This record gives sequence, structure tokens and C-alpha cells, in this order.
Amino acid sequence: MLPRSVSDLLVRDRAVYEVTAKESLHIKNLQKFSAQTIDQLIGDAVFADSDEVRNVARWIIRQAGLETGVVPSSMHELYMAYGRKECGGFAVPAINIRGLSYDVARAVIRAAQRLKVGAFIFELARTETSYTLQRPAEFAAVMIAAAIREGFEGPLFIQGDHYQVNPKKHAKSYPDLELQAIRDLCQESIEAGYYNIDIDTSTLVDYTQTDLREQQRANFETCAQFVAHVRSIEPQGVTVSLGGEIGEIGKQNSNEQELDAYMQGFQEALRKLRPDAPGISKISVQTGTTHGGVVLPDGSMASVAIDFDTLRKLSTAARERYGLAGAVQHGASTLPADAFHTFVECGAAEVHLATEFQNMIYENAAFPKEFKEEIYKYLRKTFAAEKGPGDTDQQFIYRTRKKGFGPFKKSFWELPADVRRKIGQDLENKFVFLFEKLKLSNTLEVVRKCVTPVPVIPPVPSALTAALPKVAAGV
Repeated sequence: MLPRSVSDLLVRDRAVYEVTAKESLHIKNLQKFSAQTIDQLIGDAVFADSDEVRNVARWIIRQAGLETGVVPSSMHELYMAYGRKECGGFAVPAINIRGLSYDVARAVIRAAQRLKVGAFIFELARTETSYTLQRPAEFAAVMIAAAIREGFEGPLFIQGDHYQVNPKKHAKSYPDLELQAIRDLCQESIEAGYYNIDIDTSTLVDYTQTDLREQQRANFETCAQFVAHVRSIEPQGVTVSLGGEIGEIGKQNSNEQELDAYMQGFQEALRKLRPDAPGISKISVQTGTTHGGVVLPDGSMASVAIDFDTLRKLSTAARERYGLAGAVQHGASTLPADAFHTFVECGAAEVHLATEFQNMIYENAAFPKEFKEEIYKYLRKTFAAEKGPGDTDQQFIYRTRKKGFGPFKKSFWELPADVRRKIGQDLENKFVFLFEKLKLSNTLEVVRKCVTPVPVIPPVPSALTAALPKVAAGV
């Protein structure tokens, strides 16, 4: 049963942990906390009726993470070392988790522990934050709780993906509101423990301009503004890892000339805003992929032809000319299995993966058919306007079923334990495969050598401060 008040929450678990009068967390029984209590707390953090209870549960989880060695961290130092060629030979997977989030994150952690992997990222895009109904504070709490549950220790990397400027909103008479929305999201994310953010202003590239610098101008100038803003709000001791983007995913392929025009313009723009501020640590490029892949009328996937030569050239140029970790590949999860080793061979710094894990949940043999049909019925009704005139039902469902995770979030979490266990095991095996292909085994020591975890103490919720005297008095 979910607690109705903060006092109820604190009293329920006081045999396992307590929040002291000085508003710090003391775990009395670590084994029970990690094996049982954390499951209850993450349920409170996501589903409690009261904002106050959810906020306090998230604070407890984050504090417990720091107590047990789970420290939200930035990839910046690792990527700078990659850019200096002090480490490398692997590609970092950035894993978007849209639904069944606690179970999926636990599967990732288990796979990482099997192979001693330290270089992996949990992420959620700006659009995913909306349609999966996972705000940063909730998402970060779930990732930290999963790490605690599986006994993980070390830097934990949580990332905001595609913090993207909406070009239609920006082009209208209120572009400042759109830019402010992203600044606000950056603030919210950093406060939640996201110390990695991919800034995507590639939607502002103006291909009507013939000069490459002018094509990229709005892109690099706007990105520089966001970088300067993040540097002004990041916690003391933390350099948030930031990425830029030169080509919108699904559009024309990027080239070295665009990279140079963007990077040179970006560096100049940032120096004017904050002369001594660190810039970006990686650059996203377009090499022929599309987010989610391309689904054919019968529901099967079209083959994807990534321009690996472009990826190799851009990664090399990003490292050698600008000291970045390399290029970032988006839209890769639905590629054939035998393609993933090529990312390492091409020197890609980071590979973003999302849709295949979603597919593995919906298409798992253990996933209840009646629940799936309930979701699909909802999608057909709610998003009917998104079905194109030539779309088959299979194409429509494939493109929209990601939007079922938010409205049915609680139902996903409450799937029978054996169903979640089967899905989790299959996902764990998939993550092991990907980690091996991306040459990530034994990177835990590399990460610990390069990354200095900075424990950032979250602000104490006012509801917690108010409840502590009542709990102490037995009220």
C-alpha cells in the first residue's frame, strides 16, 4: 500500500533506515534496504498520490545511492581522455528507457556487472519525457534505485537526449519561449542528477543558405547559448558532459565541411559568452539512420545502410581537430546484429539505442496478448490522426506504440512477476551482446580511473523538514 503522507513513509521503513534530525539518511539494514525496501521506495517515488511523498521518496533514493556508492556523474572527463587518445577502443551505449523502466534498468545493470562494464548511459529524450510521463526527477530516481537494487557501485551516467529546439515554435513570433523551455528543462534535469545532456539545435540548420557557415550559424550560436547556460548552473565540481549536433537525424548525411563550419563557429560563439567555459565533448552526426527505423507495410523492418565511412571520417576529425571524444550515432538499435562491432572500428564515441528494447518488450512471448491489444486499441483511437493515408495498421502501430508507455505506465509496472522476469532476462542477454560488440568488457576500471565522482547532495524537500518533528514526537 502506498503511503498517504510523508510521516507514513518514514514510519513504515524506520526499522531499515531513518532520516535523522539533521536531515541525513542512515541505513540501518543495508541488505534489507537493497533487497526489499528499495522496491517499495521506487513505487512510492513513481506512483504515490501526493507530490510531497513522491519528492521525499526520490530524495531518500538519491541519498541512499550516495550512501551505497551510486553517484550520478558526468562523462566529460572520460570523453576528454578519449579525445586525447588516453583511452578508447570502445563505443559508449546510450540506452533510452521508455517503459517498464525499473526492470529494464535493472537488466542493464546486471549485464554491466557480468562484464565489468562501467561506460554506459541511461537516457531519455525531450519528447520521450513527455509521452512516457517520466520527468527527470522520476527517471533519475528509477535509474538510481535499479543500481541500488542490483548492488552496483560507481559513477552512474544519466543523460538528457535530444534536448531539441522545435523549429516550428522557434520560427514563430515567440522563439524566446521555446529556448526558455529548453533552459528550464536543463535546469530541471541537472537538479535531478542528469550530468550529461545532448543539445540538439540541428533543427535550425538553414539549408537555403549556400555558405556552410551561414547554414550552421543558428545551430552553433544557439547551442553555444545553451552550453553557456548549463555552465552557469552546473553543481560545483561537476562539468556536465554536453553534446552538439550538426545534422538532423533522418535528413541528409553529414560531412567534414559541415563539422568544421559548426565547430569553428561554436568555439567562437562560446568564447564570446563564457571565455573559459568548457565546450562540448562529442558531436552527433547523420549517417543514414532514422529514429525507430523504417517499418514496411507488413510490419517488418527495412534494412538500414549506415555510411560507416562518413562516421569514421567525422569521428577522426572531431578527435584530431577539436579534441572531442568523437562522433555520436543515433537511431542504431534496429540495425542487424552483425553491424554493431563496426561502430568501434569506426571510432564512434557513443551509440544511441532505444526502439529495439521497446520492441523486445511488446513482442516478448511472455507479454500478455490481452494487455497488448488494450494498448493498441487505445492507440488506434487516441492517435488516429497520425495514421497516414497509405499506412497499414502494422505501420501505424509500430510508430505509435511508444506512446503507450505513459498512459499504461502503472499497468506495465504491475505485470506479473514471471512476465517481468522473462522480459528482464531477455533484455539482459541483449545488453550483454551489445556490450560485447561495443568492446565494453572491463571498462569499469577505465571509468574509475578517468571519472571523479562528485557526490551532489540534493536539497531537502520542505515536506520532509516538516514531517521529521512529527515522526520524532510519534504524531
